[in-house]
Amino acid sequence: MRFFAYFTAFSRRLRAPALASLALLGSGIGTAQAVPRIEQWTAPTGAKVYFVASHELPMIDVQIDFAAGSAFNPADKSGVAGFTRGLLDAGAGELDEQAISERAADLGLILGGSMDTDRASLTLRMLSAAQERDESVALLATILAHPRFPAEVLERERVRALANLRESLTKPAVLAARAFNVAIYAGHPYGTESDEKSLSAITREDLITFHAHYYSARNASVTIVGDLDRATAEKIAIALTQNLPAGGQTETLPAPLPLKEGQVTRIANPSAQAHILIGQPGMSRDDPDYFPLLVGNHILGGGGFTSRLMNEVREKRGLVYDIHSYFDPRRVPGPFQIGLQTKGTQSVLAIDVVRSTLAAFIAEGPTEKELQAARDNIVNGFGLRLDSNAKILSYVSMIGFYGLPLDWLERYPRTVSAVSREAVRDAFARRVHPDRVVIVIAGGDSDKGAGDAGAAAKP
Repeated sequence: MRFFAYFTAFSRRLRAPALASLALLGSGIGTAQAVPRIEQWTAPTGAKVYFVASHELPMIDVQIDFAAGSAFNPADKSGVAGFTRGLLDAGAGELDEQAISERAADLGLILGGSMDTDRASLTLRMLSAAQERDESVALLATILAHPRFPAEVLERERVRALANLRESLTKPAVLAARAFNVAIYAGHPYGTESDEKSLSAITREDLITFHAHYYSARNASVTIVGDLDRATAEKIAIALTQNLPAGGQTETLPAPLPLKEGQVTRIANPSAQAHILIGQPGMSRDDPDYFPLLVGNHILGGGGFTSRLMNEVREKRGLVYDIHSYFDPRRVPGPFQIGLQTKGTQSVLAIDVVRSTLAAFIAEGPTEKELQAARDNIVNGFGLRLDSNAKILSYVSMIGFYGLPLDWLERYPRTVSAVSREAVRDAFARRVHPDRVVIVIAGGDSDKGAGDAGAAAKP
C-alpha cells in the first residue's frame, strides 16, 4: 500500500515545468542550456560520485559501475565476470533470493543492471521519500557488499548458460559475431569468448575472489539522478560504498594491436542467408577523433536509409534488406563494424560493393550536403536522448565511468555542428583501412552455389 500512496504523489508532481523542460529538449532548440548540470566529487570511501538534481518527479535513480566487465575475466574461466554480476542479488547478507525480491516489491523499487566488456553495473530506481529511500539504499548496499553467491543458484545459472550457449551456436549471426570478435582482438581481453569448458570450470570461490578484487570503492563510479539535494546524495554514495571489499589495484586494459593484414573467415551453416561482418578495431570513448568518426559513420552506414551503404547495397542493387555500420567506443578502441545479410550466392558481390563504397568514402570524404544532413540529424535528435531521468542517468554514468569532461553533454551538439568535411576524411583515412579488415561470412550454405563464397572474398 505504501508504494501506491507514493505513486499517487508521483503522478501529482508531473507538472508543467517538467513537461516544458521535455519539450525544450525534444525540440533541439536551446539544447546546450537544457543539458543537466553535473556535480562531481570523490567520496571518503574513494568512490567517484556524479550527481544531477532533478525535482520534477519524486524518484531517484542510482547507478554504480565497476571496472569489472568481461575483459577482466580470468584467462581460463571466461564467464566469471558475468556470473558474479548476475548472482549479486541471488542472496546477500541475511536475505536469500526470494527475500530480496519480496523486499524490493514492498519498497516499490526496481533493481537492474548490466554488464559489457568494460564494466559491471547495478541500477536502482526508488521513491525519494526519506523512509523508502533509506531502506532501498540499505538493500542495495547489502547486495553490493555482502553477496552470498549460493552454490545451488550458481549451478542453476550454469545449466541455463550452457543451454543458451549450445542453442546460440546454431545461429549464423552468433557464429559470425564470435568469430569477428576473436579475429579483430586476437590475444586481447576483448577477444575472449565463453565456451562450455570455461563455463563448466567456474566455482563459487571464483566468484568470491572476483568480487573481492573488483567490487571495491576505489573501482566504483556512483551516479545519482533525481529528487534529492547534494547532502543526501553524499550520504547515499557513502552508504553504498563504505562496506565494499578493499579490492586490488585498479587495472588498465592494453590497447589492441592494429591489424597487419586483411583476413576472411568462412563459417558453414545451413542457412540461406549469409551473415557478414566486416571491420577492425575502431575508437575509444575519449578518442580525439570521436566526433569526426561519429559524424562520418552516420553518413557511411549509421544513418539508416540516408546512408551511403544503404543506397549502394540495397537501393541500387537490391542485395540486402538492411546494412549498417557503427563504432562501439570502449575504454580502449572498440570495434568498427559493418554488418549485413544477403543470399549466399550474392555474398561475394555484396562484399565487393561494401568495400568499394568504403574505399570511395575514405578517399573522397562526404559531400557538403551529406555532412549538413548528418550534423542536423544528430544535433536535432540529441534532446530526445536526455528526456528522462533514466536516459540522463545512462549518459552521466558513461561520462563518469570513462572520465569524460563534465561538460561533455553541453559540448556534444556544438562539437558535432563544427565537424568539417576535411576532419571526417582525415579521420577515416588515418583510422579505417579497407585492405586490413576482417571479413566473416557465416551461413548461406543452403543457397545453391554459395559454397566457395569465402574463397572468392579476397582481403
